[in-house]
Amino acid sequence: MIQSDRAFFLEEEWILVRNSGEIPEVALHASFYYLSEDAEGPGLVLTEEEKGGLHQAALARYEEIILRDLDPANRDLSLFRGIRRANHNWYRYSRFCEQIGHNYTVFMQQAAQSLRAYLELEVTEAKSGKRSPSVNCSREALLTFALALGIVQETMPEGWEGVCEMPTPNPDFS
Repeated sequence: MIQSDRAFFLEEEWILVRNSGEIPEVALHASFYYLSEDAEGPGLVLTEEEKGGLHQAALARYEEIILRDLDPANRDLSLFRGIRRANHNWYRYSRFCEQIGHNYTVFMQQAAQSLRAYLELEVTEAKSGKRSPSVNCSREALLTFALALGIVQETMPEGWEGVCEMPTPNPDFS
């Protein structure tokens, strides 16, 4: 195989992983399979550096979708999934980082800042009646997410509990 062919295949797969959907790891593993094992693929034996480049594409995509759902400017857009999805993606992202040995402290701080800013705006807008809260998870789920990001409950904006989704009562236990 010509070196430029190898670079082409790797670049194509990098683009697919980087622009993948909601679960970048699925695209990453599909790329690894295609590049190395698929009978219709190029049959490459990937170097650690090549694998690392694809890992970086998955990490960047995870970070992008987490921040997208922690950006209040996106609340009215169809691409917005909300804090519930950001929480799920954070769990996937942190687990993936641990699997590949990636230190995610810097991004954790960025995500924590984004969550804090989101909640501050939500509380302010809810108190003023400017808009209804958009937090689509329970208080418990939000607190669990905040703690995972290193946010201490006492430092969360006053009134954060009031912007959370209320649990739906179970009619079987009324």
